[in-house]
Amino acid sequence: MEEIKSILVDEPVLSSNAITVLKKRYLKRDADGNLLETPKEMFQRVAINIAQADKNYGSEDIKDTAKKFYDIMVSLKFLPNSPTLMNAGKDLQQLSACFVLPVEDSLDKIFEAVKYTALIHKSGGGTGFSFSRLRPKDDVVKTTKGVSSGPISFISVFDAATEVIKQGGTRRGANMGILRVDHPDIMDFIYAKKDKSKLTNFNLSVAITEEFMEAVESNKNYDLLNPRNKKPCGSLNAKEVFESMVKLAWEGGDPGIIFLDRINKNNPTPNEGEIESTNPCGEQPLLPYESCNLGSINVAKFVKNNDIDWNELKYVIHTSVHFLDNVIDMNRYPIPEIEKMTKKNRKIGLGIMGWADLLALLKIPYNSYEAIDLAEKIMKFFQDESRAASSKLAEKRGNFPNFEESIYPKMGFKYLRNATTTTIAPTGTISIIGSASSGVEPYFAIAFYRNVMDNTKLVEVNPIFKETVKDMGLYTEELMEKIAEKGILNDITELPEKIRKIFVTAHEISPIWHVRMQAAFQKYTDNAVSKTVNFSHDATIDDVRNVYLLAYKLGCKGITIYRDGCRDDQVINIGTKTEPTIAEQELKAIFQPRPRPKVLYGKTIEMMTGCGKLYVTINSDEKGEPFEVFTSMGKAGGCAQSQCEAIGRLISIVFRSGGAPEIIIKQLKGISCHMKFGFGPNQVLSCADAVAKAIEKAVNNPVEIRVIDQEAITVDKLLENANNEEENGTVKNGACPECGGPIQYLEGCDVCYSCGYSHCS
Repeated sequence: MEEIKSILVDEPVLSSNAITVLKKRYLKRDADGNLLETPKEMFQRVAINIAQADKNYGSEDIKDTAKKFYDIMVSLKFLPNSPTLMNAGKDLQQLSACFVLPVEDSLDKIFEAVKYTALIHKSGGGTGFSFSRLRPKDDVVKTTKGVSSGPISFISVFDAATEVIKQGGTRRGANMGILRVDHPDIMDFIYAKKDKSKLTNFNLSVAITEEFMEAVESNKNYDLLNPRNKKPCGSLNAKEVFESMVKLAWEGGDPGIIFLDRINKNNPTPNEGEIESTNPCGEQPLLPYESCNLGSINVAKFVKNNDIDWNELKYVIHTSVHFLDNVIDMNRYPIPEIEKMTKKNRKIGLGIMGWADLLALLKIPYNSYEAIDLAEKIMKFFQDESRAASSKLAEKRGNFPNFEESIYPKMGFKYLRNATTTTIAPTGTISIIGSASSGVEPYFAIAFYRNVMDNTKLVEVNPIFKETVKDMGLYTEELMEKIAEKGILNDITELPEKIRKIFVTAHEISPIWHVRMQAAFQKYTDNAVSKTVNFSHDATIDDVRNVYLLAYKLGCKGITIYRDGCRDDQVINIGTKTEPTIAEQELKAIFQPRPRPKVLYGKTIEMMTGCGKLYVTINSDEKGEPFEVFTSMGKAGGCAQSQCEAIGRLISIVFRSGGAPEIIIKQLKGISCHMKFGFGPNQVLSCADAVAKAIEKAVNNPVEIRVIDQEAITVDKLLENANNEEENGTVKNGACPECGGPIQYLEGCDVCYSCGYSHCS
């Protein structure tokens, strides 16, 4: 071991943020929490451990392999997924980030999956599930002569289990929950995260079929199928279901969608079964019990003389494939079933980070056809060379065991070590370690303020932008502070227009360009592409609908959108100016009540609740603004009536003090109790929820399902009309709970690029 270490001598050049992340989450510690290794020693530990797999194939001397692995990591040209950096060479030795577990339609199998989930999360992995095999709510259970509680109730069980599991002190579990669009409980699933306090450890996606999309385009009904017997058990209008998905995604980001038939069309081992789910961030479709080992190459490291060094990139791709194939052998799997399935197909996922950096270095705007063309070119190079590397390994080590039953012999391949070789992952904290932009995402902010000790604010500036403006003689501290106020350059007239276009940010780029970029990378990616389509806060439901349809039209395997400021926990701007919070508005309103006029005008709305009929009367003043609220249950007396009366009195105080109805609606809507009434978009979750919805109706602001008109379906027209005009505005985002830096929302995870915090890693 020491002999090998003696040749692994290069020192990593790391940013202060990278060192912070490594110390907090990656470096080896003793039982008392004291650091036992430096970043250099971490890279040595990982390189030596992963190189050991060569001994399985006749190589007794692993020094050369360890040196190659060490060099591509210490130079930050390649980094494996976080569990490999954290655990290789340690007692845990669990190296995979992605797992998919089956959820069978029996109580024993469901709780067996919960047990396996706990073991995976404890070892540092994330899990994906399809709940499509579970019989619908109220379906007959013959063994107990009772009725099923349905998939949504069991998703809650998995969510609760995740909440209590700590993963070795370094990672918290993240989950993907998927339900087929033809499952009878699909509407409940679509609305499952409308209350943002529920299922907080899950990303949700609807698995969409080709049949469903055809029904959307032709405005037809489609069949719902009972998974117990595969027989039709009802139907829904496809457009209305699609609109519900669009609307809920517009409101809060969930659910996303995956195009399930498209994924299975590219399933490399169809005889092994149908792909039902993906990993938590959606980029890795997997069969039940499969895992996948990911790694990313920082493509910005290969820019030389205003071009890409393709020969050096080829070498790193081949070395990275060798590394990831070795990970499969060195991995200690959480359960035997996962080891068996993983080794039968040997899937790996080599991807990209530093894409925005590369474009900036080459002076190419992200939202340009030149960038789209380069994305296709570089990803085709990745796919071709990773398969060539996998083929070369297979000549010595043998094909993956399911090779003969796979799609590859028909495609002309004689040798292939890995059923898949390419994946575009979000990269998260490893991009911080590598000082790279995340995955294939655009920049989030060019400069921003970060809070440090004693409430001091430091300006953090994108290093490539900083060097660019220095070379132009335009750099000043005052200019950087001005940019940090907004995070973007569109109003910075001191800078040339060309620079403002090159350093464009996520919220300035129209959603159409986000989808185009995702589709460009998907064209030459075996698995899928992790990409968030960012919308400004004032984006409409129509905008989201068009992006969903465009993703389908352009060949994406799924789509995740996020509208700026749509979540309650997103409360501050990148800049320093903030609006009063809801709580501050309420507090101000409480102390300024108006006297009651002698005459008020109002309306009474009947709401059905789990406690019975609730009558909500909303009276307005002479200006038509709500002034007071009275509530009455259909049956007098009781706890429910007293609580509803109290709610009405408190609302009246807010209204009399000038508080806006939106304040009340936001605070009460979505409160849930055990006495729900109805289902889907019309479900009333509690008496408080009923009052909020009644007020919403009274102020003529109903939440409706909109029907898609035929013109909206014509995606070709959308493409024809698309141009380079971008949206402007201040970038809003949440604050990191650990360092106060800005949070970026990526594929269901909030990530801080200052300190590496992530709520799902």
